[in-house]
Amino acid sequence: MFIRKRRAPLPEWVIPLCYAVAAVPAGMIMPRLEHRFGTLTLSVSVSVALTILSSITSGMIALTGIVFSLAFVMVQFSAVAYSPRLVSWISRDPIIWHSIGVFTATFLYAIADMAWIDRAGSGRVPFFSTWIVIILMLASVGMFIALIQRLALLQISRMLTFTGNLGRQVIEQMYPAIEAPASVPCVDEFAKLPITQILVHSGGPQALQALDISALLALAMQIGGRVEVLVSVGDTLISGMPLLRVFGGNQLVKDATWKQALQCGPDRTFDQDPKYALRLLVDIAIKALSPAINDPTTAVQALDQIQDHLLRLGRRRLEIGAVRDSEGVVRLVVPYPTWDDFLRLAFDEIRFCGATSVQVMRRMRALISDLLTALEKERRPALEHHRERLNATIARTFADEEEKLEALVEDRQGLGVSREGRQPAQEANR
Repeated sequence: MFIRKRRAPLPEWVIPLCYAVAAVPAGMIMPRLEHRFGTLTLSVSVSVALTILSSITSGMIALTGIVFSLAFVMVQFSAVAYSPRLVSWISRDPIIWHSIGVFTATFLYAIADMAWIDRAGSGRVPFFSTWIVIILMLASVGMFIALIQRLALLQISRMLTFTGNLGRQVIEQMYPAIEAPASVPCVDEFAKLPITQILVHSGGPQALQALDISALLALAMQIGGRVEVLVSVGDTLISGMPLLRVFGGNQLVKDATWKQALQCGPDRTFDQDPKYALRLLVDIAIKALSPAINDPTTAVQALDQIQDHLLRLGRRRLEIGAVRDSEGVVRLVVPYPTWDDFLRLAFDEIRFCGATSVQVMRRMRALISDLLTALEKERRPALEHHRERLNATIARTFADEEEKLEALVEDRQGLGVSREGRQPAQEANR
């Protein structure tokens, strides 16, 4: 499977800049053409037209200030209530930046249009240019309404669904069905060959955001060698850290060429990183379980999304680290998270932080039980291990026998509809 490196996104400030760059020449050219060749004028007085345009111009300044205020509220609320790692995704919402762009374009075009009203004492009000201002104003109102609606994203259920959807997209794109043959890395075969090149990171710390698998494979075939990538997507790269090793290459490749296949940036992204969505869901859960917030219901809702992720991952072939050329020779080895890695990330911190919450313990037991029922045999030993650790946590935390039995009950809602016919005490001894 070939995963191409995504293009580096343009900075968000480019969006309103494009609106401004388009509005200025349009405001200079359109009224001029109307003044020279046009014959249509609006049937309003010059003073009324100037009043309308000046009101629109001043209103756009206030509206832009409101947009910045709403954006600030969205960013701050998401950082405090959910996870600071969600701030970058909320702040990149295109609705925010397109709103600022439309407001800016309306403001600039209205100013340019005002300069051509009653030009040279003609008493004329440009017809098309003035209507363009009105249309831009209506578009601004629409963008403002859309921005207000985006505030609904801050609801916990929508925030969890938003994060979960991003993770589900990555899982669908990266991993084939479990029926597909495993592509297990063959590093031992590489060890028989001499190391001909090592690429190290230089510069400040950066997150590895994506790998261009096709480019790395092409380079490995070009030099007739094997390439082992030593870092995984999501790692923070530190100066001097080895990034990849080349075995048995017949020529050296410039470091800059190798680095073009490794996309780095200041933050982790969801592209090629299914762990990141789980990381954010776990962050939301453990923050909700902190003594300052003490909201186990939010942790239970996060576990709903985590269960869906694990169910999808469990039905996928996760062993995709060995990339072969057209002749079946392993040319590239890339580290990807294993099933155990996903389970540790999903369970360990929530189990530790929610150890005293009966609601969280019951939900986690139901989650593991559902996965044991739904997934194939090869996924079950790791799940059994985590169920034993969960039972041990419950036994250690709850001294009262009755509370211990209540915590051992499986309940998808935490404290909702318990599953009848269970024998928690017997299951705890498994």
